[in-house]
Amino acid sequence: MNRRTLLGGLFAAATVPALAACSSGITSLEGGGGSGGGGGSSADGIVIGTANFTENQILGHLYAVVLEEAGVKTTVRPNLGTREILIPALKGGDIDLLPEYQGALLHYLDAKAGARGEGDMQNALAIALPKGLQVLAYGRAEDSDAFAVTRGTAEKYRLKSLADLAAHNGKLVIGAAPEVKKRTVGAVGLKDEYGVEFKEFKSLDSSGPLVKGALKKGDVDVANLFTTDTDIAAENWVVLTDPKNLIPGQHIVPLIADRKADSTVRKALARLGSALTTEDLTELNRLVDKDKKDPEDVAADWAAAHKLAKRK
Repeated sequence: MNRRTLLGGLFAAATVPALAACSSGITSLEGGGGSGGGGGSSADGIVIGTANFTENQILGHLYAVVLEEAGVKTTVRPNLGTREILIPALKGGDIDLLPEYQGALLHYLDAKAGARGEGDMQNALAIALPKGLQVLAYGRAEDSDAFAVTRGTAEKYRLKSLADLAAHNGKLVIGAAPEVKKRTVGAVGLKDEYGVEFKEFKSLDSSGPLVKGALKKGDVDVANLFTTDTDIAAENWVVLTDPKNLIPGQHIVPLIADRKADSTVRKALARLGSALTTEDLTELNRLVDKDKKDPEDVAADWAAAHKLAKRK
């Protein structure tokens, strides 16, 4: 989960029951529910990029294994960085596909977006995305941002919600990935929506060993984590509630270039989306972060166990 910078230019089936129709989410295994039309082709393969944290790497390998099973040649370029790197790479053709999160992606594209429900966000994404990109059907699994404190900090400052932080302006230190300092679902939104001002912002990582280590040691008081992080329960940390709904829903959604979005890709990723649950994703994170298993291996094992691919 260590952050890496991307140097220079980037790189020049068994059936699962479909979910019931839900706005623009998964509606069938025919690839419906996305935001764009056909016209693309995956015949010459797909390059999958991932962000620089464990879960996104796992998702990238899950995309690869189900696409390979469908006959699509794939290459996974893991740990490339943040959206600030990934979205331009996708637009520029260096990568073709990446796992995304509805709410976070929408706020990256439109900081003032008001959509909150998954169907509304899917529709808003269809409008906000740059030309040439589209989101496919969103899946069952969801992973949201969370702001957590230790049990001791919660008791000391009487913290239950994000709104409680404002009573201690100028006293608390927050730890998060560097980009969170400028994001709506981050320091900017916490100030605008809740009036929160921190003593210091420490640039660390995304729900990774740096920010979690700092929270354990008391080097930060508030940590930006992901809700699928198993350390939250293991360490008895307190996730602050969000009464003003600053943090939107975060269903997993494939973001793909139009040039590759054919029916084969749509069907394969829809099958994955209808099978993968939040609980599954949490367990896969645990296997990599705690048991130190390889993301590619856990993705292949899970897909085989759920009859989405044969274990090679």
